[in-house]
Parts: sequence; C-alpha cells; structure tokens
Amino acid sequence: MPITIADVAARAKVSKTTVSRVLNGKGELDESTAARVRAVIEELGYVPSSRAVGLARGRTRVVGMLVPSLTWPWIGDVIQGAVDVLETERYGLLLFTCNRGEESMRQFGAQVSAKSFDGLLVIEPEGTLDYIATLHRRGLPVVLIDDRDQTSGEIPSVGTTQHDGAGSAARHLLEIGRTKPLVISGPERFGCTQQRHAGFASVFAEAGHPIAADRLALGDFTVALGAEAVQAAIKSGVEFDSVFAHNDLAAIGAMQALLDAGRRIPQDVAVVGFDDIPTAAHTQPPLTTVHQPLREMGEAAARTLLAHFEGTPLPNRPTIIPTTFTTRPSTVA
Repeated sequence: MPITIADVAARAKVSKTTVSRVLNGKGELDESTAARVRAVIEELGYVPSSRAVGLARGRTRVVGMLVPSLTWPWIGDVIQGAVDVLETERYGLLLFTCNRGEESMRQFGAQVSAKSFDGLLVIEPEGTLDYIATLHRRGLPVVLIDDRDQTSGEIPSVGTTQHDGAGSAARHLLEIGRTKPLVISGPERFGCTQQRHAGFASVFAEAGHPIAADRLALGDFTVALGAEAVQAAIKSGVEFDSVFAHNDLAAIGAMQALLDAGRRIPQDVAVVGFDDIPTAAHTQPPLTTVHQPLREMGEAAARTLLAHFEGTPLPNRPTIIPTTFTTRPSTVA
C-alpha cells in the first residue's frame, strides 16, 4: 500500500495539517516538531503528490502550451527550450495542438475551465488570437512565442528580428554579386511574411535593385510551393540569379526544382532560406539561411511565465532575441 499523508501524521503524532505545513513551508511551526515530521517522511519514504502540493500552494505547477501542430519542423526546438526551463524548475508541461480544429479547441477550453495549468505559452494557431487575448484579460497569464500579427502589446510575447534577419540575407546576396533574386514569400496575412519581405526588399531597393513584381512569388511555407515557384519562374522566362525563400522548407523545394532544371547551386543560382531547421545543414548543397533562435525563444517565454508566478509583472513590450546569419555552400561554393 502506498504511504499517505495520514500515515506520516500518525507516526509523527501530529495532524495532517501540520504535515502539510511542513511540506509546503507554510505557517509557523515548532522546529522540533517540523524536524520530527521530516524524519518520519524520510523513514517512511513518503513522496507527496505533486498535484496535491501544488494545489495546497495555490498552483498546479503545470504550464499549458498551445501550438498549431507538431508537424511544423521548427516547433520541436521551441518546445524543447520551454521544457528545459520548466523541468529545471520542476514544472510539468500540458501540450495542446489544433490538429482537429474546433474539437481540439473545445478540449483545450475544457482544460482552461478546469484550471489545469497555471499559465499558458502560445505559438498562435491561426484564428485564435482574439480567444487567447480574452483568456489573458480574464486573468490567465499568457506569453506568445513568434506571434504572427500581435502588435498592440496586450499579450506579452517573445519574438525575433524578422525584418533584420531578412535584411542580412539581402546584404549577403548583394555582397556575392547577386542582384536579381526570386523571392518566395510566406502567406501574405502573416506578420512574419510582411516583416521578412520588407526587410529583404528595403535592402535591395537602397542598393538600386528593387524587387520586380515578376520576381515575387506567393508561397505557403511548403516544399511543394517552393518548387512550383521556381518552375513557374523558369517556364515564364523570368531572369533570376538567386532565390530568397521565407522559410527553409520552401528553399529546399526551390533547390530541388533548380537541380531538376539543370541549374547549378550556387554557380548559377544562389539560395537562401529562413529558420535554420536541422535539415538545412544536410541538404545538397547545405543551405545558407537566417538562423532563428528557436530554443532560446522557448526558454525565454518559459522564464517570463515562471518569473510572473514568483511576483514579477509580465512585460508590456515584446522580448526580442536577434537572428544570426548562417552561410553554407548554397550561396558560396
């Protein structure tokens, strides 16, 4: 039979409330009594229920995390960063995805109502920002990670330098003499797409090489659309000496289409991506890309939430972790 708090109380000849106070460090207790209770806990090998202890402290010691899907190649790094911090502080993680649409959100809402977690980390599933903002206004601590279009500052967030990161890609291409880039964007409605395009285009415009309309292809962050964009450009006779894709998956698709068309990388066409997912270092040739600090973003978001639990107010402006640029053979032979 498992040892219970009642067993500890009986052996130490104190009440269950006294044992609970010793476990939680609450209330003033005679030191000799507290020492006797701790000795009995050790003697019996009693392990308190983490949930029970948490509830006694007014917390579950669980953090919720809502993400669109686990299939996105960079989400794992963000989650791992958050988990590294949470586990160090002995918090658990309750993970929710939106793979099943409204049904997934109903299940998530039920856990919110049940107060199953103390706070929430969010990589925003599309169309949920208003709901998340409502939860935050009602008192649930929330921190957004890589938010797509959060500009009001209402919800604390951790992001990266999307605009500057894309600018670094543009400067690199100009430095190696590439002045006619084919740009494969992400979905227009996403804030990160708008920031990446603005950062890249502004550098080229300042250098006297504005991005022509026929060298801008709308994509959706997938390998397939990256390949289709290159195929369409080649078929229509668009001249380009480089490709800047708004994410690595689209860049990988673009590279495959270029190789299939007999174009050499980087001799004929240099290719740059964005994200630096693990696969980027292992493509043929390895992909030059803008490195997003994905794990660091997860860590920062988790630390922000845990600090709030200890009394630090949530920040009223985004926490920004800078991107870096990673040069590989897809641009420099």
